[in-house]
Amino acid sequence: MVAQILFLVITLAAIALFTVNFRKIIRNIRLGKSVDRNDQPQKRLITMLRVAFGQSKMVVRPIPAFLHFFVYIGFVIINIEVLEIMIDGIFGTHRIFHGLGGLYNFLIGSFEILALTVWVSCVIFLIRRNVLKLKRFRGVEMTNWPKSDANYILITEILLMSAFLLMNAADAKLQFLGSSHYTLAGSFPVSQYLMDVLPSSENALIAIERACWWVHIIGILAFLNYLPYSKHFHILFAFPNTYFSNLEPKGEFTNMASVTNEVKAMLDPSFVPAETEAGKFGAKDATDLSWVNLMNAYTCTECGRCTSVCPANITGKLLSPRKIMMDTRDRITEIGKNIDKNGAEHQDGKALLDDYITREEIWACTSCNACVEACPVNIDPLQIITELRRYAVMEESQAPGSINAMLGNIENNQAPWKYSPADRFNWAQEG
Repeated sequence: MVAQILFLVITLAAIALFTVNFRKIIRNIRLGKSVDRNDQPQKRLITMLRVAFGQSKMVVRPIPAFLHFFVYIGFVIINIEVLEIMIDGIFGTHRIFHGLGGLYNFLIGSFEILALTVWVSCVIFLIRRNVLKLKRFRGVEMTNWPKSDANYILITEILLMSAFLLMNAADAKLQFLGSSHYTLAGSFPVSQYLMDVLPSSENALIAIERACWWVHIIGILAFLNYLPYSKHFHILFAFPNTYFSNLEPKGEFTNMASVTNEVKAMLDPSFVPAETEAGKFGAKDATDLSWVNLMNAYTCTECGRCTSVCPANITGKLLSPRKIMMDTRDRITEIGKNIDKNGAEHQDGKALLDDYITREEIWACTSCNACVEACPVNIDPLQIITELRRYAVMEESQAPGSINAMLGNIENNQAPWKYSPADRFNWAQEG
């Protein structure tokens, strides 16, 4: 009874703590500006199933896609076992679903095989990060915490899978010894090979089985509460993020209603523009971005695929799309902490532009959408860059000389170049 009460207290505390932190993140996302992403529900659902569930964009890099597939499937399917662990923990039973017979044996055997593939995949991922030191896992934004975060998760997965297999091995040996309370149930295609390294004493085996059982369930609850502080929050957010992703053509930029109406009024004096909400042009701080942009930031896995294909970054420019997302997440998190501490009206004198993201970064972007295409969960760093540029140009009238010259040429010559429209076809006559 003491163990059951302790289990219930730990579980409820873990769920309560996660709920508090999860609600803070949702609150932070809602600080963003409103944008309608409820259109085309069927197409959005298909996109989510293809990209998030099917991981269709992962296959561009076959090796990590293959390994990630096993981690993903293992995480989803093995956690079905957690349901049984929860029921056993609350009611003091042991393998409550053993009555399923052959199906139960098949499930436990499948869980073990998947646990082994997850274990091996995580070891390989650790080697890729810390021994091979792949280039896309490095960068100015990849400081000690981002590097450690990935390692912590991989090591935790390895420990959880090890505890699961060792627990099953001790359980199987106790079943073989005919120990009371250990019902003859389950198939153990992997853990059976660990039985020989375990002691023969029944008391020692029970201690090992119970210890691994507690380590496994407490590890899962600790992992759950680690997610809000980690890049691995994408485990939860990848699905809504892909559902609410942009369905318009990638090269199509959004128009500002206030500017569009002004242009229409200039071209047609009879045009009466609809009333639009007054506001600033573009974005200076994280709260000026849309809630989708902020959800993107919390979904970022820091995998570096965006930065690895960015032509600006490849050619030595300061821009890193991954850093754009990480900076946005850090800034909106800081704003949320300020609200918790000082109230909603508090201003800390900082902004996303200049304090987190430099102007050199935003103007290095070529707007090619390579980062958007590469992201495995449909994150869009270009939208954030575009909004920051809009603020710099339309609110501050600050832009590099080349940009100002281009804008002046468009205004005067209807083209980015300084030549008169009348001379535009001279090249054809010369040919």
